[in-house]
This record gives sequence, C-alpha cells and structure tokens, in this order.
Amino acid sequence: MTIIIFLIILGLLILSHEFGHFFVAKRSGIRVNEFGLGFPPRLFGLRWGETIYSLNLIPFGGFVKIYGENPDEESLTGVDRARAINAQPKWRQALVLVAGVTMNLALAWLLLIIAFSTTGLPAEIGSVPAGYTLDNPQVTIVAIKPNSPAALAELAVGDRIVHLRVNNEKLTDPTIETIQSFVATHPTAEIIVGYIRAHSSSIKPTIAERALRPANIGLDGKPAMGVGLEVIGNLHLPLPRAIIAGTQSLWHLTKSTAIGLVSFLGSLIGGQKGTLDQVTGPVGLVGLVGDASALGFGYLLFFTAILSINLAILNLLPIPALDGGRLFFLLIEKIKGSPIKPAVANAVNLTGFVLLMGLMLLVTYSDILKFFA
Repeated sequence: MTIIIFLIILGLLILSHEFGHFFVAKRSGIRVNEFGLGFPPRLFGLRWGETIYSLNLIPFGGFVKIYGENPDEESLTGVDRARAINAQPKWRQALVLVAGVTMNLALAWLLLIIAFSTTGLPAEIGSVPAGYTLDNPQVTIVAIKPNSPAALAELAVGDRIVHLRVNNEKLTDPTIETIQSFVATHPTAEIIVGYIRAHSSSIKPTIAERALRPANIGLDGKPAMGVGLEVIGNLHLPLPRAIIAGTQSLWHLTKSTAIGLVSFLGSLIGGQKGTLDQVTGPVGLVGLVGDASALGFGYLLFFTAILSINLAILNLLPIPALDGGRLFFLLIEKIKGSPIKPAVANAVNLTGFVLLMGLMLLVTYSDILKFFA
C-alpha cells in the first residue's frame, strides 16, 4: 500500500509539473509532440490531435516533448517552424519553462489549504491565529543537542513528552516551565521520560520511556536534558483562514527549502564527507511516505506539499536538462543577441540528462545501502 501511495504521489507531482509546460505551450500556439508519464521505453501511447499521450516504463519522471526544444533541421526550416518554441520571443519561451515550477508551487499551496481546512496540521501554540485554538496541544521536542542526555537516551525530534518520573515522584500533564523546574530540582537523579512517538488515527498511541541524567549544559550552566521544546497541537481552520495559512506556509517552506538546498550544494561542492547521506532518492522516499501516511492524512498532504516545493526549486537550478538550465541558455542568447548553436545546446542538455540519471542511480544505491544497514 505504501508503494501504491508513493506512485500516486509521484504521478501527481510529475503530472502537475508537465501539465504546466503543456498548458502554456498549447495556449501559446506552440506544437506539443508528446506528453509522457515516466521515461522511455514507451509502454503505450494514444494520439489525440497532434500530441501523443504516453505511459513509459521508468516511473521516476515525466516529460513534455515541445516542438523545437531540441533544435533540428525540421524545427528550424520545416513548414511548421513558426510553431517551434525556439521561434518564439524569449519572454514566451521563459513562460513555458517556468510554468512547470509554477504548477508545483500551486499544487503545494492547494494541498496545504486542503490540509488546514480538513484534517488540520501541526502548529506551535505561538503561531495560532487570534480566535482559534489548538486541538490536543502537547509539549513536543523540536530540537536535540548533539551528545546531550536526550541524544544519548535516543529521544527524537517529534516526541511528545507526557510525564517525567524520579522514583515515586511523577510529573504529569507537563508544561515547558514545569519540565524545566522538574529537571532543575533533580540535577543528578535518573529521570524517566515518558513520551509518545508516531501514531495514527486507527492505532492507540503507546507511551514509551527513556532514562537520562541531566547535565549542566543549559543556560548559565543549569541542569538540562538538551532539548528544545514547543507546545504543538493540531490547527484546524475554516476555508478563508486556511487560504491565508496555506499561503504563509508555502512562503516559509519555499524559503527554508531553498536555503537548505544552497547549503547542501555548498557542502557537495566542498567535498564534505557524508554529504550524499543527506539525500534521499525514490527508495528512501517510499519509507518517508509510509511514515507520513501512518501519522494521518493531513501529514501525508503536508509531506506531498514539501515534495512538490522541492521539485519546483530543484528544477530552477541552472543545470542542463532542467528548466533552470534552459532558462540560463535563454539568458545567454538574450545577452549575446543570437541563438546558441543547436548542436552545442543539444549536446550540453544530453550530457546534463545523463549526469542527472547517473546521480539518481547513485542516490538510489545509497538508499538501498541505508535500508539494509
């Protein structure tokens, strides 16, 4: 079932992205030769008008074959050359290229709105709009200091603390303040932390426990577990307010994703050890989809929105074969005042595509190794 959900999500992301290119190209009068889900070899195709709609064997991708995007003799001198994308003004070519990214961001925005207005989404108590309340607010771990007592006890980000205990003394219904006070008054004792990890709507959450001893790592050297805590609950909003919250979330998620990607690329270029371990490919995503779906439908919508944002930003990178690479070619042509030689453009795009496929295989291999580790 997890694999089926993953393939549905993957298909949705690809279809939305490629439909953006397809729709704007069609509306601009540009000829579209093929709309494909997956990469060749082709399993089957259906021609409707001048366009073939195909399903292909390799499921991790999709494409739209727009007439003239890889310039050849026919698109440059043939009878239909006026409908080739390379014959259009630069601004119209750019619109076609950015349409895929725009559709992915629009899809993420729609998913966030649906999640806020139906099942609700996790939110910190400080971010709740005036007049609304959180459902089931609980103290939740949002950060863990490396090598801290909490890290050594194998607590994790997302764990919800339900009690603390030392011998017969027990703190129930904890708040951030009472947790800090409890830890401060037991600086050397072994504290039992009761917490809830993952849950779903159909399975009763189970309380697990971990033992730790506070260390003097807090502010001013005070005893601390080494965690960042926030009160987090489920925020459910009416549709008008959900639209506002979805827009705000889209902006913050897009900004943080872009910053994270720049940081990752810097590490990759700098040759930092373990950089590849930070990347998850198709195999790893199957497991993440399973985790998200186990937490509930709202979490799955949220995770799909994050994937859609990631796909949009990745496609804007100035790498040959990606939308960003083609936009970069347009910029070069605009500056130099003449087209890049078709043989050069095609060779660079093909090289970029081969390198991307190689990277995907490498990441998939890394996923498999991590799965069996």
